[in-house]
Amino acid sequence: MIDVSKLQKWDAADTLKTPEDIALYLEYASEDGDPALIAAALGDVARSKGMTQLAKDTGLTREALYRSLSDKGDPKLSTLLNVIDALGLKLALTPKEAAE
Repeated sequence: MIDVSKLQKWDAADTLKTPEDIALYLEYASEDGDPALIAAALGDVARSKGMTQLAKDTGLTREALYRSLSDKGDPKLSTLLNVIDALGLKLALTPKEAAE
């Protein structure tokens, strides 16, 4: 039997160190088009960068960011674009045929 007291909690935010890591993580999270997964992945990235600073950069409250960027959140497009910009990222779209 596994002694769960010795297990460490894993958090994706702890592993997202470079812009390349972040871009790849978000790319994979967006592949199936699940809005909840995309929002949660963006939340992981936001936490990796610091939610307090991101709140200042976006003009949103930390609570609103946590709520919007969770797997249960449903952020407005303007919120997503604002967060993406504040993280120093850009949104790029490609035709499905080219992406496969």
